[in-house]
Amino acid sequence: MKIARTLIATVSATLLATSAMAMTQAEHKAAKDSISAEYKASKDKCNALQGNAKDICVKEAKGKEDVARAELEAQYKPSAKADYKVRMARADADYAVAKEKCDDLNGNAKDVCVKDAKAAHVAAKENAKVAEAQAKPAGTAAEKGAAVSEARKDAAAEKNEANYKAAKERCDTLQGDVKSKCVDDAKRMYGQH
Repeated sequence: MKIARTLIATVSATLLATSAMAMTQAEHKAAKDSISAEYKASKDKCNALQGNAKDICVKEAKGKEDVARAELEAQYKPSAKADYKVRMARADADYAVAKEKCDDLNGNAKDVCVKDAKAAHVAAKENAKVAEAQAKPAGTAAEKGAAVSEARKDAAAEKNEANYKAAKERCDTLQGDVKSKCVDDAKRMYGQH
């Protein structure tokens, strides 16, 4: 009898959890409206700021909206593709904010900042692609392993190239042999030929 009650309680909890995860069209619309309202309120708060601080604030508000919308869609219609879109929205939002923050700098420091932001963006996007490959169903375990391996290989190459560009940008403040050695070291570190 006690086992039966436990089983009934477990099944009921599972059904409640499952129904709680499902989202109706009305709930979806309400959530979209809420995201829009929050974005508008966040953007309005930015009006109190000036210059690049205001620009950063606007990028942060827009990024939060984009991520929230992607997360909502992933919740409304769960899929590997929706999860990928969430990761990409986060990557794009982080990049937009990081790049905007670079506007507070000048010269080579700004160039390095932009390259670092780009390298982080490339890394996040490539990680999203690898996660998508891992989530995709494949015919056999070997086929899936090959697809994931290829995605990782491509991701590593893209990340190394972006990191090399950032490292090379740091070398631009140097001159002569020191600069040449710096560039050569960056090439070796990131596998660029």
